[in-house]
Amino acid sequence: MWLFALLVAVPILEIALFIQVGGAIGLWPTLSIVVATALVGTILLRGQGLATLANLQSSIREQRNPVTPIAHGAIILVAGVLLLTPGFFTDAMGLLFLLPPVRKFIIKGVSERLKTRAKVYTSTMHSREHPRQDPDDVVIDGEFTIDETAEPGNSGWTKRPD
Repeated sequence: MWLFALLVAVPILEIALFIQVGGAIGLWPTLSIVVATALVGTILLRGQGLATLANLQSSIREQRNPVTPIAHGAIILVAGVLLLTPGFFTDAMGLLFLLPPVRKFIIKGVSERLKTRAKVYTSTMHSREHPRQDPDDVVIDGEFTIDETAEPGNSGWTKRPD
């Protein structure tokens, strides 16, 4: 429901801003501002994107967690889409998303929200008493029986051997 409201509210806001700004400064200056912000945004987007890509590559090379550079890259991508969308509100939001402190704030907020909603389950195949072995050396002992009364299924796992 919130997505529908956003998809309706943003164009209405953009139209209202176009009417107000166009009425105050005229048609051609208004259109010039829209084109200029798209060009400036594209230049800023390229520089920010390349810096984020370099940061991602260095974090992978140094075996650091690449989640933060990926998140920055995703927000920069959204900023680019907003900057290329004609309008004053979307341009303002796109330029805000290009600012590193704003991106850090968004990432922190989203990660905190995910931490409160996510449950992570982990398991290990070894304990402290038994040091980890090479995976090729692991032997699993087990028993099985074939249920002769069961109906055979279509799966290769459930068919009776011939």
